[in-house]
Amino acid sequence: MNPFVTCLWFDDDAEDAARFYVSLFPDSKLGRITPYPADAPGGKQAGQTMTVEFEINSQKFMGLNGGTEF
Repeated sequence: MNPFVTCLWFDDDAEDAARFYVSLFPDSKLGRITPYPADAPGGKQAGQTMTVEFEINSQKFMGLNGGTEF
């Protein structure tokens, strides 16, 4: 079976949420944090966290700061 990644949608606090979740569970870890580029759509500011990857109990997650537009 191929592993999958669960994506969690946030308005703008995905990184804070990921750091909180990782602090709750042993054997969890924070992964790559990707910022929005300079030409980001939807009013997102360059450098603001776009996605954050983290792992809890060997399950991979991605937090996406997608905003409220959708």
